Amino acid sequence: MAHTAHTDHFASFAEFYPYYLSEHRNTVSRRLHFVGSLGVIGCLAMALATGDWLWLPLAVICGYGFAWVGHFFFEKNRPATFRHPLYSLMGDWVMFKDICVGKISL
Repeated sequence: MAHTAHTDHFASFAEFYPYYLSEHRNTVSRRLHFVGSLGVIGCLAMALATGDWLWLPLAVICGYGFAWVGHFFFEKNRPATFRHPLYSLMGDWVMFKDICVGKISL
């Protein structure tokens, strides 16, 4: 199946996810996304455990920081977040789950 160009409209997340995965072919980039997602979970846990809501902006910085390093330095592409923010966020967590269950390799 050919991947949809980044300028195309996606009618559903099911249409978007194959494109999302095609933008994450580099192993180092996927690892960075995974670490960033773990960091988000850690920051959210710290916010809940301590009641210090300053962890929330750190969660955003951690998640996007690791992911964007992966895109700019390893994938050499522009993050889908800029064009498809909601689907991209969903894709991050579906890919995280797929890595955790062994569907996608690190």
